[in-house]
Amino acid sequence: MSTLEHPAIAKVAAALVEAGQHTAAEGIRILPSEVRTAAQAAAALGVEVGAIANSLVFRAVLPGAAADAPLLALTSGAHRAHTGTLAVLAGADEVGKADPAFVKEHTGQVIGGVAPVGHPSRLITFVDTALRRYDVVWAAAGHAKSVFPTTFDDLLTLTGGRAADVAGEPGEGVPR
Repeated sequence: MSTLEHPAIAKVAAALVEAGQHTAAEGIRILPSEVRTAAQAAAALGVEVGAIANSLVFRAVLPGAAADAPLLALTSGAHRAHTGTLAVLAGADEVGKADPAFVKEHTGQVIGGVAPVGHPSRLITFVDTALRRYDVVWAAAGHAKSVFPTTFDDLLTLTGGRAADVAGEPGEGVPR
């Protein structure tokens, strides 16, 4: 099976087409080797690390919920998401690291290749406002060797996410 035929990449491509993002789906690139970090992706694409949209999945403990909910932070590769900020933004009691099994269960994809779309159901999503400064943003396409071009606005539309400063601490322009 070629990498383009990989089920997770096919699911991402289908989700992009369904959302009317034909150019993004046609722009899926298969890189020569896996790029599991923003720095590796930026080097492979010849772009600034900040133009890489890291898809980071967290566990959110929501008030009254029976189980932890997945929370997706699409973060600029130039910095890290602040879990306290994500908790405030999501109205969660706590936000913490998700293990590989939790990520796979809720996205259908593995860490290092998690795309913003193509998941079994829509995730609580925040899109880092730092990505707004790039005309083209690169996101994973369901596999650690795949990426696709998009924009900040398209990430908001595709995910139904909310624009947020995900790197700042609560109180630094982040509502409490």
